[in-house]
Amino acid sequence: MSSSKRLASLDALRGFAIAAMMLVNNPGSWDHVYGPLDHSVWNGCTFTDLVFPFFLFAAGLAMTLSLGNRAGLGASSARSNGSRLAVYGGILRRAGTLFLIGFLFALVPGFHFSTVRILGVLQRIALTIGLAAPVVLWGRWRAAVLAIAALFGIYLVLMLAVPVPGTDGLVAAGRLQPGQDFGAWLDRLVLGGHLWAHARTWDPEGLVSTLPAAGSLLFGVLAGHYLAAPAPGIPTPGVPTRRLPKSVGLLLAGLVFLGVGAALGAWFIPLNKSLWTPSFAIFTAGWALVFLGVFHGLLDEAPASVREPARKLFLPLTIYGMNALFLFVVSGVVARILQGVPAGGGLTLKEKAFQLLATLPLAPVNASLLFAVLFDLAMFAVAWGMWRKRWFVKA
Repeated sequence: MSSSKRLASLDALRGFAIAAMMLVNNPGSWDHVYGPLDHSVWNGCTFTDLVFPFFLFAAGLAMTLSLGNRAGLGASSARSNGSRLAVYGGILRRAGTLFLIGFLFALVPGFHFSTVRILGVLQRIALTIGLAAPVVLWGRWRAAVLAIAALFGIYLVLMLAVPVPGTDGLVAAGRLQPGQDFGAWLDRLVLGGHLWAHARTWDPEGLVSTLPAAGSLLFGVLAGHYLAAPAPGIPTPGVPTRRLPKSVGLLLAGLVFLGVGAALGAWFIPLNKSLWTPSFAIFTAGWALVFLGVFHGLLDEAPASVREPARKLFLPLTIYGMNALFLFVVSGVVARILQGVPAGGGLTLKEKAFQLLATLPLAPVNASLLFAVLFDLAMFAVAWGMWRKRWFVKA
């Protein structure tokens, strides 16, 4: 979208997601991590579990606000459809590139093709973008609602109603334990030994759980349609129609989503990031709407006397958000180098750095957090340099 129409709140939300992602992915030691800065062991939702859904939500929001003009929606029917096809082809090429980058990244440093993990974070982003793009290009908000319902419905039927053999040989439906569910069975069948190295019998970015993950992105699409539409009026007898601030609408919707997601998690299907259950997708979309509502109220809707100081305060998040995917890839490469390069005494560069921090008068968990904060600041230095040079890498 053009700079004149650019939403500061979108960049701030995306920047918050990538800054949080780098923070939780890079502790000094995984043996010393605060609970909220680690994923739930299985069911539940921690701060860390919010990060990836936020990123997908922001991707959907950005798609809605940017694809319309690029697709030539105001042209004649034939020309418009041709424009949409051209844009969709470009999206698929970029998604394919993103998938390939994620796959190549998984090969580093050993290049073990026989066991390399095929799926992962970047691959999931690519797949969800590919699934959601036709909905954005050829449909409007109702199409997004129907697509979310279809994705959730297919997922629930497969996961709860189709019996499959688990790793223990028991054939049953609806077993939502590690490695026993339909998605894990399908991943083992299709991907074989190319699953998450920490499990090898299931994958947190598996094929079936990509369906509700695409729903998370489509929730962002719905938010984009809401922000692009005229502000709804509040009818008051005898008073000119007032406009409901979009930030208030986002906050209210977020609270509803949080309530619905929590209720579904308690009484129907648990909140689970590894399975990306519909309750998890709805609950995390609620938090994304709350954060977006706060950012939008402060950075886009507030009067200049509030908006300008707020934009300065949140400028680091904006800087992060303008090169989010690039920074994710770079941070991953740097992390691999720190973890893989020897630094003497049988230690890697990362272990050596953490050992030095551990000599400070800090508890080990705080030394580990300090390492993560310093890592994040180093990545911010890269982001700031790119922002100063006006270098923006688009996915």
